[in-house]
Amino acid sequence: MHRPKQALVALAATSLAAFSLASCGAKGNTAQADGSEPGTLKVVATTTQVADFVRNVGRGRIDVLQLIKPNASPHEYEPTPAHLQAIGQAKVLFENGAGLEEEWLDKPVQAAGFSGRTVDTSQHVTLRQGEDEETGKPADDPHIWHNPRNAKIMCRNIEQALIKADPDHKADYQANFTAYAHRLDALDKNIERKINSLPRQDRKLVTNHDAFGYYIDRYHLTYVGAVIPDFSDQAELSGKQIDNLVQKIKAQKVKAVFGESSLPPKTAQAIARQAGVKVIAGEGSLYGDSLGPKGSAGDTYLKSERFNTKTIVDALK
Repeated sequence: MHRPKQALVALAATSLAAFSLASCGAKGNTAQADGSEPGTLKVVATTTQVADFVRNVGRGRIDVLQLIKPNASPHEYEPTPAHLQAIGQAKVLFENGAGLEEEWLDKPVQAAGFSGRTVDTSQHVTLRQGEDEETGKPADDPHIWHNPRNAKIMCRNIEQALIKADPDHKADYQANFTAYAHRLDALDKNIERKINSLPRQDRKLVTNHDAFGYYIDRYHLTYVGAVIPDFSDQAELSGKQIDNLVQKIKAQKVKAVFGESSLPPKTAQAIARQAGVKVIAGEGSLYGDSLGPKGSAGDTYLKSERFNTKTIVDALK
């Protein structure tokens, strides 16, 4: 698992000192455009996926600041002065939960003097269990969004939190949630149909790290292994583990190794080369831990899951 960087405390303190400067030159620049009007509810969302859910449920009524950048790892984060300022001003902070932010979120929240409500969007989601690669202790899989049914639960949690924070616009949040929930249901059915089009013996995944467990469970694929065999993308793979993975790929006749947009492709490419199979890397990589930048094939949750599914199906035919 990721170890928090020692410089975080010092950075937070420095950032606090820079608040006055940041506020002079960054008005209106800390929040991403979501169609909301000035004076609407100020909220913060940790990850790209959670921020996208919040924008959809709060559409037109919120001003949202997203902490994690597109194509960046959500397993680590360093605050900026603008982020600390936005956290301090927010009424609600939405986190993915399931342990994803536990090693980095508390310090910037404390440094910013946040006094609002923190909402764990993983509440009521049934979590997968795994093992921390470093400690050997049980660990929850935080990549809950890769099952659209879980995404729907997350959005329901967001809806309820927004209603509590802004009851005057309850009807708006309810209508937004209902509309988006229908799109999540349609996504779920579409993914299921496409995965079921594959021969059962070909539904085998090797990914850059162990981020697709909920997707694999929901759509009944077989998990063969990962380049980084851990829920965190900060772990390291030993030479023995690489050899074992190559042997598994050969033995199980896996057709492809899938890279991820937020991770370097070199090791995945090397493993695929040793195993004699194709590698899906570069622009074709899966959106695992993060959504893509604006204008990319994965700049929203719905687009990213559709892209991932098409990429998987096309590679495993």
